[in-house]
Amino acid sequence: MKKVLPFLFVLMGTSFIASAQPPKVEAIKVAYITKELSLTSDEAQKFWPVYNEYFGEIKKVREANKSDEIAFEEAVVNIKKKYKPKFKDVLKDDTRVNKVFALEKNFREMLRKEMQKRQKGRGKSQMNAN
Repeated sequence: MKKVLPFLFVLMGTSFIASAQPPKVEAIKVAYITKELSLTSDEAQKFWPVYNEYFGEIKKVREANKSDEIAFEEAVVNIKKKYKPKFKDVLKDDTRVNKVFALEKNFREMLRKEMQKRQKGRGKSQMNAN
């Protein structure tokens, strides 16, 4: 039962942020962050609604600043400052809160590398087909 609850919360968290990226990517992201933060089921239940609100604000800022990277980055810093105390209420210490932001960056980098790897593989398979 102890192992089932965190899994259920991971699935619940996925539904909250599913509109941002393809469902499989979101499921992997939720599982990754949950695992790396070692979220308990209680923490996960509280964390994911806050995270989804945070991520929603980031998405809105990205849409509003598509052509201005500096304005986007500045807005993101302000959003992180706004959500740091909210994350701390759930995660209880600054180390874990800072890890949320680092894990996001790490996940994006892993995703980028995986996409590059797949594109290279696709290019090779197309060359072999000719």
